[in-house]
Amino acid sequence: MSEPVAFTPVRPTRCFEDLAVGERRVSAPRTVTREEMLDFARQWDPQWFHSDADLATQSVFGEVIASGIHVLALWRQMDHEINSDIDFVCGIGWDEFRLKKAVRAGDTIHVTSEIVELRPSTSREDRGTAITRYAVINQRGEEAVSFISINLVYTRSGRNSREASASASA
Repeated sequence: MSEPVAFTPVRPTRCFEDLAVGERRVSAPRTVTREEMLDFARQWDPQWFHSDADLATQSVFGEVIASGIHVLALWRQMDHEINSDIDFVCGIGWDEFRLKKAVRAGDTIHVTSEIVELRPSTSREDRGTAITRYAVINQRGEEAVSFISINLVYTRSGRNSREASASASA
């Protein structure tokens, strides 16, 4: 099993103004094991074809597959690896979410992100909206999961205001 890259929280450095449409990032690959799929499913998504290897052989998949929720948890880890430098306010939605291919034991996946649109806020100067297309891709180059993520990102003035408020209350 390939272990996820250890994530160490750091203060984000990139604001809305630093982002560019077309910016693309790719995570390191990660191999998913049968044991981790079973462990995750038994705790968080105990459908029979995710959590019982014997019963899963009777499913349309013929074997245990990773829960979609598990694949999203893996996406989140790998997204932090490649995009933790962005000063996000928060995510506000996903569009066009698709589970396209089952993730199976032994699959090696990676994440791609591409900024497809940037919209300055018309009502708040402290943030803008970044629209990003994400994909989880297997070793055959097939998209297992894809979606469009809508995120609010601090502008430089928003970050400066936040920092001034934090130091005034300290």
